[in-house]
Amino acid sequence: MDWKPQRSDSKTLFTQIHDWMLSHIERGDWPISMRLPSQRKLAHDLGVNRSTIVQVFEELKAEGILETIHGSGTYVSSNGWELLLARKQPNWNAHMQNSLYTPNVETIQLINEFEQKSEVLRLGTGELSPELLPLTKLRQSLTEMVLTEENIRYSSPKGNIQLRHAVASHLKKKGISAFPENILIVSGALQALQLISYGILAQHSTVYYSAPSYVESIQSFQAAGMKLIPIEAEDRNIAKKNAFFYTIPTLNNPSGTIMSEKERSALMQRCRQDQIPIVEDDVYGDLTFTDPPPPLKAMDTSGQIVYVGGMSKTISPGLRIGWITAPEPIINSLADLKMQLDYGSSGFSQEIVTYWLQSGLYETHLTSLRTTLQKRAQYTETMLNETFADIATWESPKGGFYIWLRFNQPIIKKDVFKELLQHNVLINPGYLYDQKDNHHIRLSYAYESLERLVIGLARLNKVVRKRLLINH
Repeated sequence: MDWKPQRSDSKTLFTQIHDWMLSHIERGDWPISMRLPSQRKLAHDLGVNRSTIVQVFEELKAEGILETIHGSGTYVSSNGWELLLARKQPNWNAHMQNSLYTPNVETIQLINEFEQKSEVLRLGTGELSPELLPLTKLRQSLTEMVLTEENIRYSSPKGNIQLRHAVASHLKKKGISAFPENILIVSGALQALQLISYGILAQHSTVYYSAPSYVESIQSFQAAGMKLIPIEAEDRNIAKKNAFFYTIPTLNNPSGTIMSEKERSALMQRCRQDQIPIVEDDVYGDLTFTDPPPPLKAMDTSGQIVYVGGMSKTISPGLRIGWITAPEPIINSLADLKMQLDYGSSGFSQEIVTYWLQSGLYETHLTSLRTTLQKRAQYTETMLNETFADIATWESPKGGFYIWLRFNQPIIKKDVFKELLQHNVLINPGYLYDQKDNHHIRLSYAYESLERLVIGLARLNKVVRKRLLINH
């Protein structure tokens, strides 16, 4: 044996011998079930007292690396490899538990998982059906677009300047006065909310909103340590410090409601008096079946509103292009944060959206899409009248993707959600948008084909009626 512990070493004899034995096991020199030399022999070969070897053996047995068989000797334990591997690996669970990341609730995790399965009937999905995506027009536009090297490189911090001009013109049609320097291009509206929650709002801010609301189903604000509080229109008991109001006034997600002009004016006046900023989410604003009231941002004369829009709901979610419109200092700050996170949205996607806005393709597409969605909404409502009218209520859709279907009994709980999954039916239950809501589901008429929608609604009807009988 060539190696011997060094008494001049800063490590003790015990530690040197302990680490030396571990290294032999790790390298495979001493494989699983190998019988070790006797304590007496090791002490002699290493030039140390036997008591030191006894201490090392006892420590390695306590660690599960060695095991003693009475009357036979000491051996490398059968699970010694696994234990050594665990000692070498970082404790990733501990790292993750201490990170800023907040896991989605189980229902959302299951939705994300089951949406990937083709056999699942997606009755709540918040995106256009593949058959409604303008694939042919997109392909054609790619042949007509003129791309340069500059177009497909990293974009400027605020985004493609031509796109920001095009967005400003698009917003002007809505009554919103915006300039390119007031616009930040983002990778979808969800990133916009993430940037807002981390970039311009104080930690532990209070987020007020009208329930039900999409804000309850995302983790951006919660992960930033913010408190979500639903309020009624007449509620005056609100904090003014470190607070803001989140709203989807046009085609609310999930309810599909449209805030009236009177309600919009009252909200603006109230938040202006209390000096509470507003985050207006308008991603469904282009999908109304009739002309909606102007966005809140169109009434903003003091920079009170941070406005969010995008193309994920109208052209394609895969483009991942949206925008934030706000006072220039806010946009500058959020642009800096965005560059830290992803160094800019896809230059290629920005070119496509620029072309669609400037060429008129977007307006033509919207006209056709609204007509198709309205027909789908009418078809779905006809089916509901035929099969659900005695157990549920709803309002006729005013646009967008959804019918906010309310069952007369509070039966839409997690066990029903999971039972429907067993029948390959995926819903968005109301408790995702209001924790106390066991009456509603967000029913989408925009995603599944009409044939699959019929099948999904039949399965939903069967499960719900069975639950009603049990409860009765």
